[in-house]
Amino acid sequence: MTTTSASPPPPENVPLPAHAPPSILGTMKRDGSRITLHPADVKGPWLTRRRVVFAALVAVYVVTPLLTIGGRPAIQLDVAARRFFLFGSTFNAQDFWMVLLLALSFVFGLLAVTAWRGRVWCGWACPQTVFLEGVYRPIERFFEGGREQRLKLDAAPWTARKVALRAAKYTTYLVVSVNVAHAAAAVFVGPREFLAMIAEGPALHLEAFLLVMGFTAVLMFNFTWFREQFCVVLCPYGRLQSVLHDKDSVTVAYFEQRGEPRGKATKGPALAPKGDCVDCNRCVAVCPTGIDIRNGLQMECLACLQCVDACDDVMHKLKRPPGLIGFASQRQAQGLGRRVFRPRLAVYAALMLTSLGTLGFSLATRTPFESNVIRTKGSNPFVVDGRKVRNPFEVHLVNKNPGASRFHLALSAPVPAEVAIGTPDVELGSLSDQRVPVVVTIDREHVTGPLELTMEISDSFSGTTKRQEVRFLSPMSVGR
Repeated sequence: MTTTSASPPPPENVPLPAHAPPSILGTMKRDGSRITLHPADVKGPWLTRRRVVFAALVAVYVVTPLLTIGGRPAIQLDVAARRFFLFGSTFNAQDFWMVLLLALSFVFGLLAVTAWRGRVWCGWACPQTVFLEGVYRPIERFFEGGREQRLKLDAAPWTARKVALRAAKYTTYLVVSVNVAHAAAAVFVGPREFLAMIAEGPALHLEAFLLVMGFTAVLMFNFTWFREQFCVVLCPYGRLQSVLHDKDSVTVAYFEQRGEPRGKATKGPALAPKGDCVDCNRCVAVCPTGIDIRNGLQMECLACLQCVDACDDVMHKLKRPPGLIGFASQRQAQGLGRRVFRPRLAVYAALMLTSLGTLGFSLATRTPFESNVIRTKGSNPFVVDGRKVRNPFEVHLVNKNPGASRFHLALSAPVPAEVAIGTPDVELGSLSDQRVPVVVTIDREHVTGPLELTMEISDSFSGTTKRQEVRFLSPMSVGR
């Protein structure tokens, strides 16, 4: 009997090779533990464009909550008081349905962009990417150098230099995180109120202080350690890529027909035909999620195009045409044509336009105040007093203007009527409300059936006038 010995299993703690199957995350070792990614530095036109976009978005994300428009915050979500300010407009809890329309418009827009251009939102506009690639990684590079220097520093023993570099880096991270957390907290409190809270100290505003500390802790955990794991593991949008893409979605693609078979660049004549890919792995080294784009379309690709800049740089040095990696659909990468208009793209775009149109119409027709004429609770809808019929009402006013306003109330009837309005002129601050009693008395001889009264309310702040119909009830109208 002959026996054969089984080959030893591969080491467990070794990074996966460059040609690892795309079903395995590029940030994992064979034992399932995480590889700390240090993307290599890259230069190119796409990176320059991203930096411009990042600078603009960081300014929007950080500065906008601190701005005021018309004396009110540009953006404030005062959940406790149920009032919300958005670029000069004022909303209350009754307007929450508009928030749902806004959210639907964003979701459908994201679906349309994904079906059209892949995960471009993730690589260019998502706050996770904007702050990680536009703020935190540059800080890391400033203190610890390029990719090779950072890898050496990770593997080096703890020395005074390493402690000093790490302390400086994390201290800078903490300062940035605290400032970003303050800007985020101002969204919920308001910039003026928040500055006043800071001046008075955390002891008097413990909730706001804990909110800032909580934001800071989340930012530190996310951007110092969790990083790309949010995009490839936690983000639900990332997990939906497989059902949002099709073979005509334009994504970052490797042109396999041109690049294969791979081979090292040689000065003399090649012994066998080779493609343009020299297998330098530069595209893998610069990828912020650690994938090999040559393995085909992968969920972890953020469409950041750093691999395009890196590959084009290598092609330029080798005097070969750029574009071995670029924007293309799967069909285009295989040398086939691309369909631009597809049913899924049309459906997503139609849903987005419908949501945006509905939201725009709602905002355009929205009145700057709310008024509801209701019957007084706890009393009869009408009272018969001899030859007269009396109806008590109540007008509930809510001022949704960004500033104080005066409201004038007037009621008209198609027949002679006595109208008593508790306060015909009402002063209301922004998002304040008041209930005004109204009593209407009409002779029975004029009430032969249902009567429609008109309540007219004028708003001095916006110059808007609103008219509402009110039914006058009497024994003659009961059952009609």
